[in-house]
Amino acid sequence: MKTDIILCGVGGQGILSIATIIGEAAMKENLYIKQAEVHGMSQRGGDVQSNLRISSDPIASDLIPKGQADVIISMEPMEALRYLPFLSKDGWIITSSAPFVNIPNYPEMDAITADLEKISNVIMLDIEQLAKDNGVPRSANVILLGAAQKALGIDYEKIEDAIRRVFGRKGEAVVEANIKALAIGKEAQR
Repeated sequence: MKTDIILCGVGGQGILSIATIIGEAAMKENLYIKQAEVHGMSQRGGDVQSNLRISSDPIASDLIPKGQADVIISMEPMEALRYLPFLSKDGWIITSSAPFVNIPNYPEMDAITADLEKISNVIMLDIEQLAKDNGVPRSANVILLGAAQKALGIDYEKIEDAIRRVFGRKGEAVVEANIKALAIGKEAQR
């Protein structure tokens, strides 16, 4: 088993929380993990990206070569396109459809959507709206994780357990909101 994942978005969107949950689930499966993170500007709105490599065999490098990512999980559609050169031929993009316009020359959404629709394996969800509609406004990132679960090759229950461990110290309400968000994402990607 080998899965190379690029997680991307902008600061404050919860990319690193998703990476932590996936990593925790993979560790409980006794898989090898390597992770490299790039934090753009330290303030909210800067580029954030993480390479997460999971394998049943030892992993030599924490960086994913171009054309080798099995999955790109993006909290922002333009960021998904930024990392497109890293996507493998049969790879998946799971992305939010709602832009986070943080630059003055942000491309037109129609152009971004058209580029994403050219790719065979894409799931685009308005995770922000799904989160609001379902009473979990702070868990949009975990909705995206739920939509990506099948592409990751990690059992759904293992991800649920990882959410319990990662968010357990924040209280049962936070854990339950994120479990609910995971289920919303899983259901929405069908």
